Amino acid sequence: MSKVVKADYTAEAVAGFNSRTALEEAARCLLCHDAPCSKGCPAGTNPAKFIRSIRFRNVRGAAETIRENNILGGTCARVCPYDNLCEEACSRCGIDRPIEIGKLQRFAIEQEEAYGMKVLSVPAEKKAGKVACVGAGPASLAVASELAKEGYDVTIFEREAKAGGVLTYGIVPSRLPQSVVDYDISKVEELGVKFVFNTEVKAADLEGFDAAFIGVGLWGPNLPGIEGIDLPGVYAAVDYLKAARSGAEGFNAGKRVLVVGGGDVAVDCAVTAKLQGAEDVKIVYRRTIEEAPGNLNEFQYALSLGIGMTTGMAPDSIVGDGKVEAVNFKGFRDEAAKLTLSADTIVFATGQKAEDVSAIAGVDVTDKKTIAADANGITNVDGIFSAGDIVNGGKTVVEAVAAGKVAAFSIMQYLEKKGVK
Repeated sequence: MSKVVKADYTAEAVAGFNSRTALEEAARCLLCHDAPCSKGCPAGTNPAKFIRSIRFRNVRGAAETIRENNILGGTCARVCPYDNLCEEACSRCGIDRPIEIGKLQRFAIEQEEAYGMKVLSVPAEKKAGKVACVGAGPASLAVASELAKEGYDVTIFEREAKAGGVLTYGIVPSRLPQSVVDYDISKVEELGVKFVFNTEVKAADLEGFDAAFIGVGLWGPNLPGIEGIDLPGVYAAVDYLKAARSGAEGFNAGKRVLVVGGGDVAVDCAVTAKLQGAEDVKIVYRRTIEEAPGNLNEFQYALSLGIGMTTGMAPDSIVGDGKVEAVNFKGFRDEAAKLTLSADTIVFATGQKAEDVSAIAGVDVTDKKTIAADANGITNVDGIFSAGDIVNGGKTVVEAVAAGKVAAFSIMQYLEKKGVK
């Protein structure tokens, strides 16, 4: 695992490359002609090209490649599961170890910021067509940037006070500092995209736009129907992380915290609790560690903070007199197994569900209340498009960016076919 430099809740946990170490790492690249790493990136960030640029000391070229293909280049460099994507596909895996593509991407974007590079531009002549994006999360940011680069007028509506969606409100800052999110969003703003905050969009608000994209994400809590679930001290992960990151008045991480789940969000919740002052933090997951969907490096980081982990157990009931006091677990595969753990706070990192989106545009939804859109982001309502978590049920940031790029192309085709003037 990369060197830990953790200091507090807002301090980034893993150090990046400097110029020397970045050049050394880039020099390990085999310069594959038909680079498998580039094929392994859902968003088409093209690691082969930007690594080659770094290797030959063309850092501006590297930043340009990343930013042209992925407007959230700095964010994805930190939260993308590249060890299961581009790095897993790296040809060096058959020799020793893969190129640290994520850290090289981070280095290029940090250099872009340090030297004030402006690598994106917009056409001098604007195209006809006004597009609204509902939600300011990864998918909407990708859609907006792709459209703006082609000269379209884009406005993003967001119900919260800041842009970023899950990036701003749902990931621990030791893994994704807010400054990184803000810098990526500033690149969207530089393209001329307008933001309207603190606005809950209704269908009437979309009148006057030629097309609209819905990228509201998943913000509904997904809690199990077990005894004691309504006791004070029980949180859904999305609410716990949001309260911590936004500094909500009266937020208390808890002293003895149990986090249920085995993904990166579960680790984020546990790390948040620990760095916010909790004395005892444990992750409890129903399957084995090998089956956990979370990144192994993130689990190792949690362990380095003294966070414990128990596997093979699922929550059965929550015990307490007016507040959470303990949680009873039963074996996931062996129901005869029993476990009781004391806690004053329990966080369920077991996924989110869609909120009601019917008031936005009357689009068809699935039985899980996600929006029914095809692979191109096209819904049943003319001129309304959607992609990202609200369609796929919750995947990665880089997949939301990829889906947003596809939807943006569909919107462009729609506007051209409609002959908007």
